[in-house]
Amino acid sequence: MTMPVSAPSRSRSQLRNHPWVLLLAVKLLLAPSFVVGASLAARRFGPGIGGLIGGLPVVAGPILLVYALAHGRAFAAGAAAGTLLGLVSLIAFVVVYARLASRMFWGAAMLAGWLAFALATAVFSALTLPLGGALALVAVALLAGLAALPRPGAEVRVHRAPPVWDLPVRGLCALALVVALTAVSGWLGPQLSGLLAPFPIITTVLATFTHAQRGTSELLRLMRGLVGGFGAFALFCFTLSLSLHRLDTAAAFALATALALVTQLGVFVLMPAARAARAVPEY
Repeated sequence: MTMPVSAPSRSRSQLRNHPWVLLLAVKLLLAPSFVVGASLAARRFGPGIGGLIGGLPVVAGPILLVYALAHGRAFAAGAAAGTLLGLVSLIAFVVVYARLASRMFWGAAMLAGWLAFALATAVFSALTLPLGGALALVAVALLAGLAALPRPGAEVRVHRAPPVWDLPVRGLCALALVVALTAVSGWLGPQLSGLLAPFPIITTVLATFTHAQRGTSELLRLMRGLVGGFGAFALFCFTLSLSLHRLDTAAAFALATALALVTQLGVFVLMPAARAARAVPEY
């Protein structure tokens, strides 16, 4: 006698058989909308606030959730540890782009930042660090990144209102990067895919558009906000990697998300530069 299969069991089976379909769907929906939201926040509240919002794990978080649903909590815990280490590569992108922004146009700075991310990822793909060691390395990278970022100028500029196509194009750029990254990471295995999860999708779009439209000073304020916000990203990955061994998937992700949001709120309170860098009125 064949026992009926429950609907939840069928859903979990479909997720295991087609994880990349769900992964692509989540990223296609979430990343472009988050780019648009962070862009609107930067216009309203200033680039520092936009950077703090962009520093949340809005792309890597859903990727890790799909890993947990499709491959189990142990697999997702290992991937979260790899994503934590990949934050060092993301910080390398931000620092290289920011330091070259005053001497290069946005396209060249972007390519140089991507190269820095790729080189760092290649190095870390050959290393195995304990979770605590990875968190310590990210903490050092955060402090070094903030110290290495150039200081923004004090000039006040009035910016014209962006064209009507600006936000749709930002969303489409994020979409193109998501499609490319998803297609590549599916062939690379769990370790390297985890390291690639923090690839600067949202960071690239925010940085290039801010650089091209508003200049180097506002770009540097954005980058400083991003690096300041990566601490919440790191704690999300660290907490998730630990809690997935002890809690169910929903509880582990809820705990990691809550800690990341509380951390980001604390960063906002403690970073007067982010609160003071209000957006200049547009006309």
